[in-house]
Amino acid sequence: MTRAGLLAPLAVLGRATLGLLAGSGRLALFVLGILRHIVTPPWYLRELGQQLLHIGWLSLPVVGLTALFTGGALALQIYAGGSRFNAESVVPSIVAIGMTRELGPVLGGLMVAGRVAAAIAAEIGTMKVTEQIDALTTLSTDPTKYLAVPRVLAATLTLPLLVAAGDSIGILGGYLVGISRLGFDGVTYLDNTADYLEAWDVISGLIKGAVFGFIVAVMGCYHGLRSGRGARGVGRATTKAVVAASILILGANYLLTEVFFRA
Repeated sequence: MTRAGLLAPLAVLGRATLGLLAGSGRLALFVLGILRHIVTPPWYLRELGQQLLHIGWLSLPVVGLTALFTGGALALQIYAGGSRFNAESVVPSIVAIGMTRELGPVLGGLMVAGRVAAAIAAEIGTMKVTEQIDALTTLSTDPTKYLAVPRVLAATLTLPLLVAAGDSIGILGGYLVGISRLGFDGVTYLDNTADYLEAWDVISGLIKGAVFGFIVAVMGCYHGLRSGRGARGVGRATTKAVVAASILILGANYLLTEVFFRA
């Protein structure tokens, strides 16, 4: 094998590393730009209100249904596993802790990523293809401030509320399965839930929700603004936004769990 052939894998690895570093740098500058625009006027409150409705309220059905079925399935799984150790009574407390700490924020974040990040990337990407973003620049309007900041703020503010609603609905799902399928007394189920659920279990999940909301909107806006031309470019931007948001949510969830619940 020639010397060039031996060095080819290293060249590919080097180009991939440089590409990754360049992409990380562009994303970091984009995030810093958003944070700077958040604290400086003008603020587009009408756009923010529309995004609060679009991202928050319209995401509630999918988050609620996901949480309801997850809470019910979690109760069944914990009961089946706990019965091996005569620990069926832990079902209410484990369902509540599991929903508030992990499943509520993670599933809520992933559901919103699938719905909102894709929609944001497609909308902004289409605006770029149709040169509406160029028109904003011509009118001395910063596209990042006008398009990205309201969406990032709306997602960061509303996802904790969606997580809180998802937690409640998920616990309700476990309660319904517990009393209808597993033979729990309703009052006893609720007492066990309240006795073992701590405030930090809920608060940590809400903080995760805010972080996940920020990630979802940033990924949608970033890939939308960097969309290629044509329908294929918009499609690729949408796919990249959802994939990147989902992976970052799972990674951030692990890091936050390490910080919040370090053994």
